[in-house]
Amino acid sequence: MEAVAKQRRSVVKRQKRQAEKEAKAKLGTVAMLNNVPTSTRKMRLVADLIRGKKVNHALSILKFQAKSGAPRLEKLLLTAIADWQAKNPDARLEDADLIVKQIFVDGGKMLKRLRPAPQGRAHRVRKRSNHVTLLVGSLTESTAVAAAPKTEAETAKKAPKAKAPAAKTEKKTTKKTDNK
Repeated sequence: MEAVAKQRRSVVKRQKRQAEKEAKAKLGTVAMLNNVPTSTRKMRLVADLIRGKKVNHALSILKFQAKSGAPRLEKLLLTAIADWQAKNPDARLEDADLIVKQIFVDGGKMLKRLRPAPQGRAHRVRKRSNHVTLLVGSLTESTAVAAAPKTEAETAKKAPKAKAPAAKTEKKTTKKTDNK
C-alpha cells in the first residue's frame, strides 16, 4: 500500500485562494473605489440604478444622473472597462456585450467630530465614507458559468425535500343544549 502524504493546512489554504482568484478572473474584471466621502445609503441609491445593465446604458444613466455619487461611479465604471480591455486585448468592446455583473457598496471609515450645542453641550457629527466594488464581465461569460455542471452536493441542496403527508384533523362537533 502506498501512503498518501497529508497536505499541510497552509498549502490547502493557498490552493483554495489560488482557485478563488482564477474563478474571479474568469468571471470578469473587478474595480474598487475606497474611502469615498459619501454615506453608503446615498451611494447605494446610485449603484442600484446600474446593477445588471449593459455598460453603455449604465454610462448614459450615470452621465445624466443628478445624485452626488454618480460622477464617481461613472469614473469607476470607465476604469473597470479599461481594465477589461487590458485583460482581453484581442476582444472587441462592441462585440463583448459587457454588463455590470455586480456592484456593492460597503461602509468605510467614519470620522467623528463634535459640534457645539446650546448650554455647553456638544453634538456628535459622523462624517461617513464608503467602499464601492464593481464587477464587469461579458454576457457570454456569465451564461457559460451558469451552464457549468454542478456537483452532486449542490444539486442535493437545491432539490426540494419530500413533505410528509399531512395528518387529517377531525372536527369536533359540539351540541348546544338549551338551559332554561
